Amino acid sequence: MERQFYESRYSNFVESQNERNAKIRHTERNRSIPDLLSSRKTCPEETIYQLGTLDEHASAEDLLNIVTEFIEEFKAKFGNHVHVLDWALHLDESTPHIHERHVFDCENKYGEVAPQQEKALEALGFELPDPAKPLSRRNNRKITFDAACRKMLFEIAKRHGLELEEEAEYGNRKYLEKQDFILAKQKEQFAAQQSKLDELTLKVSDMETLLENVSAPATLPAFADVADPELTQAAQWAIEQGYLKARADGSFKPDKGVAKWRVIRGYRAVTEP
Repeated sequence: MERQFYESRYSNFVESQNERNAKIRHTERNRSIPDLLSSRKTCPEETIYQLGTLDEHASAEDLLNIVTEFIEEFKAKFGNHVHVLDWALHLDESTPHIHERHVFDCENKYGEVAPQQEKALEALGFELPDPAKPLSRRNNRKITFDAACRKMLFEIAKRHGLELEEEAEYGNRKYLEKQDFILAKQKEQFAAQQSKLDELTLKVSDMETLLENVSAPATLPAFADVADPELTQAAQWAIEQGYLKARADGSFKPDKGVAKWRVIRGYRAVTEP
């Protein structure tokens, strides 16, 4: 439905703009209808309507009646430049809510209807929140427009017997802009993920230490009268095989008639390929 609307309303703008791009040899700037649908500046905007919180909220019937009336009034007031594309009631989650999507547009300097939010709101007569300051992320007509829509929704809700908190809050945190709240939530999620990562890293480190301890070769016992590493290894092998007996004084003394070099030769004969 959205693509069909874009094709019927903005194809002339797209084709004409692409022709202008070709004339100035900048066809890399050409766009298509799918490009308009995916671009942050020209794609449809989505609004979610929810009355109340997870613990306390309006019924699905009340929500549907209020938002239906709101959309009708919305179209009557802003329909020349803001077009509701589709909307739907969702009951698949804990709190009933409605997803609504719309697009802003107005004529450009060539007389073509093109999707453009700020120009559309200017054409509807909306002013900047602070007219003395230049257009910016925190001083644009969308802020004024959102405030007007919120006021209209509250008035309709009152007519249906519902009283809503009229101060905009995000996540029950007053005085926070929506983007600030989103960033705060992202930081909380990152901190939680980092904590889990640190815990996993610690477990891996402990496992590596355990493996090192298990796989590390046993330290050969020292012999008081042996300094040569190979002789030490040969002596230990001979004791483990039962050819020699460990002495209480820690010295390496083969049985009578067995020279130390014979022990080494025997060790090599058995262990070397």
